[in-house]
Amino acid sequence: MNINRKSFIKSSFIASSAFLINVPILATQKTNNELSKQIKITDLKTYVFKKATFVKIETDSGISGWAEGDHSNPKLVSKVINDICKKEVIGADPFDTELLWNNMFFKGEDVGTQGVLTGAIAGIDNALWDLKGKILGLPVHKLAGGNGLKKVRVYGSFGRTGGPNGIRTPEEMGKIAADFVNQGYKTIKARMQIRQLNIDPDPDPTFETIKAVRKAIGDDVELFVDFNNGYTPSRAITIAKKLIEHFNVAAIEEPVSYLNYQGLNQVVEALDIPIFAGEHEFNRWQIRDLVTIGNADFINADLIKAGGFSECRKMAFIARAFDKYIMTHNTRPTLATAASLQLCASIPNAARVQEYAGQRIDLDLSNLFKDYFEFKDGYLSIPQVPGLGLTVNEEEMEKNKLN
Repeated sequence: MNINRKSFIKSSFIASSAFLINVPILATQKTNNELSKQIKITDLKTYVFKKATFVKIETDSGISGWAEGDHSNPKLVSKVINDICKKEVIGADPFDTELLWNNMFFKGEDVGTQGVLTGAIAGIDNALWDLKGKILGLPVHKLAGGNGLKKVRVYGSFGRTGGPNGIRTPEEMGKIAADFVNQGYKTIKARMQIRQLNIDPDPDPTFETIKAVRKAIGDDVELFVDFNNGYTPSRAITIAKKLIEHFNVAAIEEPVSYLNYQGLNQVVEALDIPIFAGEHEFNRWQIRDLVTIGNADFINADLIKAGGFSECRKMAFIARAFDKYIMTHNTRPTLATAASLQLCASIPNAARVQEYAGQRIDLDLSNLFKDYFEFKDGYLSIPQVPGLGLTVNEEEMEKNKLN
């Protein structure tokens, strides 16, 4: 057979290229064939505690996903999960998270499109992401598209409610703040917990409380203050300016009622420091209005209240379109923190510092888990193990649950 050099090279190149192209195709087909043996959800269980709601999703593969839902009304959240959401999940493919989320939300919308429904969905959605990560052997942030973040700086968060008398004194608040600093925190946040029922309080505890906190932590620690919806716009502006002048406060959270986006915008326009809001926004549509009307600088998405990991990612991308940061609202020490860290490591607009209230031994939840997060010098490391990043002690969970 007579063949010239040019023809030989061309035919060899085509043959070798076809081989190289087909190798990954065949490998992918094999992987897809394995995954096509669809894993099915066989059961969904809730674990109710006095101040927590945990969710377990079981599958026919023997792999389970765990997560946390809203803690505000655990028995009610558990009932919504079991009465409304569970039937949408049993028998489903755990990878169909978008389908499941929409079914739970829109078929349960008569309960309300915010609050208890989204808090229930959050527990299920977060558990689905934990499950998917464990099935594929990936941490959730890698599954969602990691941003390369390995650790995140956190701020210590604490409030006035608590202590032996129900409300902490300024001196008690200062002591807690100093303890956070001694642990390595470079930023703290004092929550005034005034609320709408005591709006524009008289006497007003804020100035004296923040005075004591600043004295306790010194001048070099960054200080945030959460008004917890406690003021009308004009009063919030007045108080905030005094705190900035006297105590170098770096940011204010929820200065006015979360129902008053126009008032929030008024405060944002009047102050030169960042304004945080978003812990009372439970879905993407509320975040749209918070951003476009309220104009908050940082959005406090809550992974166990606002529909879970799936919905909070959507919130993050809405915020990104307006150059807003996501600073997760997170006062819960276990699976809520795990979900928050995974979100921060998978979005482009995570704030440089995130909320973390510490291990919260007062909640009595630490015995429910076999491991914990790595905390060092004011930073939490992003878990790199499959799923959300915590291992549940199922024996303790079963033994101590209330339901």
